[in-house]
Amino acid sequence: MKKLFIMMSMIVAFSTISFAQEKAKDVNPHAPYMEFDKVVHDYGKIMENGDGTCVFTLTNTGKEPLILNDAKSTCGCTVPEWTKAPILPGKSTEIKVKYATNRVGQINKSVTITSNASNSPIVLRIKGEVLRETVNQSISNPNPATVPTN
Repeated sequence: MKKLFIMMSMIVAFSTISFAQEKAKDVNPHAPYMEFDKVVHDYGKIMENGDGTCVFTLTNTGKEPLILNDAKSTCGCTVPEWTKAPILPGKSTEIKVKYATNRVGQINKSVTITSNASNSPIVLRIKGEVLRETVNQSISNPNPATVPTN
C-alpha cells in the first residue's frame, strides 16, 4: 500500500511539472508589455476640493500593439481616463486618474489596468491625505480672548 501511495504521488508530481513547463512555452515573446513611469502616486497633503488629478505614463516596450481593455478603480471617487486606441511598440500614452478631493481624510485607492500585455493586469495606486479647509483665524476670530495684544 505504501509503494502504491509513493508511486501515485510521483505520477502527480511529474504531471504537474510537465504541465508547468508546457504552459511556459505558450508565452508570446513578441507580446506587448506595459511599463509605467511609476505605479504609486503620492499626493502628500492636499487641501479639500483641491486638484486631485495625477498622471501615470505608460510605454509599450513589447513588439506588438498594446490594447488597454479596462481601467477599473476601487471606488467611484477615483475616475481613470485612458486611450482606447492601440499603443504601438515603443510609444507612450498617459493614464489620468482624478480623485474627488471633497472627501477629507486618508487616500488609498487603486486602479487596475487590464490589457493584452503579457504582464496584465497591473495595479496603480494613489495615496495621500486630504486636509479640511479652515477659516483664517486672523480674519474672523470667534474668541476675542485669544487675540494677541501689542
